[in-house]
Amino acid sequence: MKNILITGGAGFIGTNFAYYLTKNKPQYTLTIIDSCNYAGDEQNLEDIRDKITFVKGDITNKELINDLVAKNDAVVHFAAESHNDNSLNDPWPFVQSNILGTYTILEAVRKHGKRLHHISTDEVFGDLELDDPERFNENTPYNPSSPYSSTKASSDLLVRAWVRSFNVKATISNCSNNYGPYQHIEKFIPRQITNILSGIKPKLYGSGEQVRDWIHVDDHNAAVALILEKGKLGETYLIGADGEKNNKEVIETILRLMGKSTSDYEHVKDRPGHDMRYAIDSTKLRSELGWQPQYTKFADGLKQTIEWYKTNQAWWQPQKDAVEAKYQAQGQ
Repeated sequence: MKNILITGGAGFIGTNFAYYLTKNKPQYTLTIIDSCNYAGDEQNLEDIRDKITFVKGDITNKELINDLVAKNDAVVHFAAESHNDNSLNDPWPFVQSNILGTYTILEAVRKHGKRLHHISTDEVFGDLELDDPERFNENTPYNPSSPYSSTKASSDLLVRAWVRSFNVKATISNCSNNYGPYQHIEKFIPRQITNILSGIKPKLYGSGEQVRDWIHVDDHNAAVALILEKGKLGETYLIGADGEKNNKEVIETILRLMGKSTSDYEHVKDRPGHDMRYAIDSTKLRSELGWQPQYTKFADGLKQTIEWYKTNQAWWQPQKDAVEAKYQAQGQ
């Protein structure tokens, strides 16, 4: 493989993946497609603009995707609508992007015989009880609970069907919750960081007992690059860094690292159908491909993330008032 097409490459994880490859895998020639809706911005890629080809477009555009896939050796498919709260308010964009978009890409890689790596989420598995010792693995049954997670589950199943029925050369990864630079401030961690920087009290859904398995975006992307190069075709790999923390712990850690009292936050109305716990068993990825996370301490990754939002306030400040107004209208 030499030429790689990255879908959703101007969004949070895709942007960081493009930076990761240009730094660590300079042998690749990168083409990035992104529709640049509210969660993606071509300006995110400004520092590597001379090292990539950028195309503004929609992954449901059959002719455009067919042309781009034909010109590349592999597709890494990040593009997705991904914010649970938005999916509860309007599911249609999630159906359109996550299901129809993935179908369009599958048909293109099938036609041209190209390699595909499909990025997914641990939310397709539903949730675990707080006192359950089990973690998600590659054999966990799907049990999605939101429009977002159900559309991602649908996209995973499409990929598996195209592998079996049409011998498409694909792999899938399901990752736990990412955090790091360039994440939209509607998401939990950057929202709290930017609240503090804006003089607003951080907000905690309900009691804050919900547990997420956090992973720094750079660790996720290192795993994706490894799967792309060495993963067994037709296989699924779960990516997780043993970072289980409940939301209360996370918000209090952010406050402590930013020099605030750990009690200086307020509880807000919980999300409808809020999953209780996610936890990833990444044994297969580690044992078969040799992947290990670099950020083994959550606080270290969080410090790096906080510093990025401090030094890049011009990136997020224009969005802040609108994001908070939307949450306030929802009582959150």
